[in-house]
Amino acid sequence: MNIPIVFGANVEHTAILLDLFIMLAAAKLMAEIFERLKQPAVVGEILAGVIVGPSLLRWVEPSDMIGVLAEFGVIFLLFNVGLETKPQSIFQVGKRAAIVGVAGVALPFAAGYFIAHAWGGSFIESMFIAAALVATSVGITARVLGSMGLLDSDTARIILGAAVIDDILGLIILSLVSSVSQGSVSMIGLAKTAGAAILFTLFVALVGSRLINRLAPMFARLRLERPFFSLGLILCLGLSVASAYVGVAAIIGAFLAGMALAEATEDDKKMHQLTTGVTEFLVPFFLVNIGMQLDLSVFRETSVILFAIVLTLLAVITKFVGGGVGAWGLPRREMAQVGIGMVPRGEVGIVVAQIGLGLGVIGKDFFAAVLFMAVATTLIAPPFIKMLFAVDTDGDGIPDPLPDVDVSDDFGRIG
Repeated sequence: MNIPIVFGANVEHTAILLDLFIMLAAAKLMAEIFERLKQPAVVGEILAGVIVGPSLLRWVEPSDMIGVLAEFGVIFLLFNVGLETKPQSIFQVGKRAAIVGVAGVALPFAAGYFIAHAWGGSFIESMFIAAALVATSVGITARVLGSMGLLDSDTARIILGAAVIDDILGLIILSLVSSVSQGSVSMIGLAKTAGAAILFTLFVALVGSRLINRLAPMFARLRLERPFFSLGLILCLGLSVASAYVGVAAIIGAFLAGMALAEATEDDKKMHQLTTGVTEFLVPFFLVNIGMQLDLSVFRETSVILFAIVLTLLAVITKFVGGGVGAWGLPRREMAQVGIGMVPRGEVGIVVAQIGLGLGVIGKDFFAAVLFMAVATTLIAPPFIKMLFAVDTDGDGIPDPLPDVDVSDDFGRIG
């Protein structure tokens, strides 16, 4: 008598497994195609969601299960980025990176709010559009500069330090905007949330890494097969929960967990391989799920297409100008290098749009425009980064040609 129930459950489970199979296979296929085209794999994985989702083939529909996997995907994505970001890389660049980071947040945020408001967006919609414009993708810029052997240059350190600051400020802004969207408009409450978020971030960034480094020998003596990997998983999920409790998005806790472990696990190749393996499995569900949320029908309207283009141009210009002005005092070429290095929006911009859509506070047309902007800036920036960082070693007045750069490993397909 129990057989039909068990069989029914198996049918349901099989349907879920089929959905996951289609999503993962489509993501990897599109990632491979885009890698061969020397484009970021993340673009292909998002397009995979558009293809297999409700907009085109309708093979997979968004569900709670897929949403949970997508959430784990973005948490481990930011955790992995944190593992590649040593706290000292932020502190050593000092005041200059802080100025670049703040300028790279303020100008895009103000411009994003006013353009969205001018386009007919509500106050909350305009705030979410503005928040989506403030992020900088650490992975894209780091990969391009790393392939050129320039990560140790002063300009590169300023860019990477400012990019991390941008992401932290952007995630704090996101938590504030999210609270406002849910009706919590008390200025005192917002000040407490901001204060708790800043203190939490500073405590983990300043104290967490030192504490982990001191405790590293003790962890190494544990009988667990992979002690640091186990510690990383616990710390990642623990700080994600803690950050949510203090009013910061869970992904900033995951990022800080990775950063706290960055120095202690620098030489632990197995730790990075295992973390990359988990990320490689989960992140495609996050990216494909985003593509599945995109309603292509909104692009039938000329106004949506025009807004997406205007928003993308604004995203490029404001980051370039904000980052460049923040680097004022450096030679003009280095100011331009800093500005263009801040342009890629990457995963954080997409996360902001996804959260806004999930809360029901932005429409599908604005979501589509932000997604277009995040993908477009990811594609636009790398060629200009290569061009501005090219050097003239033979004295002929012409920058030397640089090798092609595949940025896919750090954005969308990690590892």
